[in-house]
Amino acid sequence: MASEFTLTRRVEFSETDMAGIMHFSNYYRFMEGAEHAFIRSLGLTIFEKTAAPAIGWPRVACSCEYKRPLKFEDLVDIHLTVAKKTEKAITYSFAFRKSGEPEICATGSVTVVCCTIREGRMQATFIPKEFAEKIDVHPG
Repeated sequence: MASEFTLTRRVEFSETDMAGIMHFSNYYRFMEGAEHAFIRSLGLTIFEKTAAPAIGWPRVACSCEYKRPLKFEDLVDIHLTVAKKTEKAITYSFAFRKSGEPEICATGSVTVVCCTIREGRMQATFIPKEFAEKIDVHPG
């Protein structure tokens, strides 16, 4: 069972502000990208539209704390750990580091809830077995 994952990506020019520092909103995009890559690495998808009813994972809580800047063209390691898993929700923790450097640049957290989607309405539901069997809480 998987409980951690690391995605490495580069800060693009369009993701920076006028000072050349990665804009705060992009940390959330990086966290979501790491979550999606983690789920794909398990052979799964976060939006199974062919399921009846469709399953989705809306965010119910997000946070990010910034410690040192990331800049244009920095290679960034986004380390995801599964901090908590209940019958219907998963909380991920994230640590951002410049590749090859030990200092943490930012930390974050995202909580997602498994939901069925019927006629545009969402309702919390149990995490499907194929997810629950492949994802575990990180021991750390």
